[in-house]
Amino acid sequence: MARSDSVLLSGGQVATLEPDRWNAARVELVVDGTPQSSVNLADPTDLAFEYVERIGHVIDQIGEPAEPITAVHFGAGALTLPRYVAWTRQGSRQQVIELEPDLVDLVRERLPLPRGASIRVRYGDAREMAGKLPAGLQGACDLVVIDVFAGATIPAPVTTVEFYTLAARLLNGRGVLAVNVADGAGLPFARGQMATISSVLPHVAVLAEAQVMKGRRFGNLVIVGTEDAGMLDWLPRLVAAGPHPAQAVSGAELERVIRGAAVVTDATATGSPDPGRGIFSR
Repeated sequence: MARSDSVLLSGGQVATLEPDRWNAARVELVVDGTPQSSVNLADPTDLAFEYVERIGHVIDQIGEPAEPITAVHFGAGALTLPRYVAWTRQGSRQQVIELEPDLVDLVRERLPLPRGASIRVRYGDAREMAGKLPAGLQGACDLVVIDVFAGATIPAPVTTVEFYTLAARLLNGRGVLAVNVADGAGLPFARGQMATISSVLPHVAVLAEAQVMKGRRFGNLVIVGTEDAGMLDWLPRLVAAGPHPAQAVSGAELERVIRGAAVVTDATATGSPDPGRGIFSR
């Protein structure tokens, strides 16, 4: 791209599409200095960000390779994962929930979706929309992705047991919930999210870079939940797929990690911690 393109979001943040400084094939969506998404139009399987790659590897495990799936994404960003699903699983039906119409308009104009992609965008607050999705989606989804950020932090309303209960109702028997969270030393916020999702779905695993998983540095963790115990068989493959160094926690080990963490409710929820300048910023 020869120039930057930007829009003003409803919360006052500025969202900008900028050329990646290190890879000319990629374009980054940056919100108030924090990179949110990366897109490679020539290769939608180039997911760039570590946590997005981890979710991509989870998606690869659902059903048979290239089998079309039904997916709902809370949070649009630059539509990186919807593009990935459309490219790797042609014929998939996808819906995206996003608060900011101007952001989606900018992304779709400057970074067109793959031809033939069946991706519908519904505009509104993620928490409110979770309770308003069509009855036909209830129990029909193979994949639900929750990646909702306001700048560098996760809003409180999408961190609660009430919200996750609504999201989990969309899943079919093999369906997978994948949640991106960010936290730092000791993982107090992430542990609460692990406990909350574990109270909603019976089989939960967490994927992250090893030092992030240990709470030694700030970073992203992917929490994966499902009704299907077979998901736990995926973990060795997911760790092997990276990005490296990678670690997966589930079962008794996960119980030890979340011991003492309270389930988050609408009454107790707070947003994720601010990483501070320089952690995720360009």
